[in-house]
Amino acid sequence: DYHRETLAMKCDGLSADQWCRRSVPPSSMSLIGLVRHMADVERNWFQRVLSGLGDDLAGPIFYQRVVNPDGDFDDVDPTTVEADIATWRREIAAADVVIAGIDLDDRRSSALGNEFDLRWVLIHMIEEYARHNGHADLLREAIDGTTGD
Repeated sequence: DYHRETLAMKCDGLSADQWCRRSVPPSSMSLIGLVRHMADVERNWFQRVLSGLGDDLAGPIFYQRVVNPDGDFDDVDPTTVEADIATWRREIAAADVVIAGIDLDDRRSSALGNEFDLRWVLIHMIEEYARHNGHADLLREAIDGTTGD
């Protein structure tokens, strides 16, 4: 939760165009791209793997596609920023329901047959958010000079 809210804090108060501003070429990274990426990551680990729903019941991830594996970063649009943020928030809420329903050592298998327990997934998510919060720091500072805690 701390790292989820840190990402939200680093993006607070920006216009839709600022959310979509890219970092340094050739990178397509933006703050909304990070949020979209994390919506996909939340869905993958909590809905598809830990809940065991897979694509059929959980639905596919939102932004990364076979035709464009970097769609979460590449296909950003200021007109969809609010919807993208809402999607991320919904995935966090859905993940929290999954987390509340299983024990830390409960193991689940991915579609590829790899086994993970909740403890491993939570540590991985902390790492993933922490890494991207570092990216968010640099992106935000480039937009308006704001630096975060």
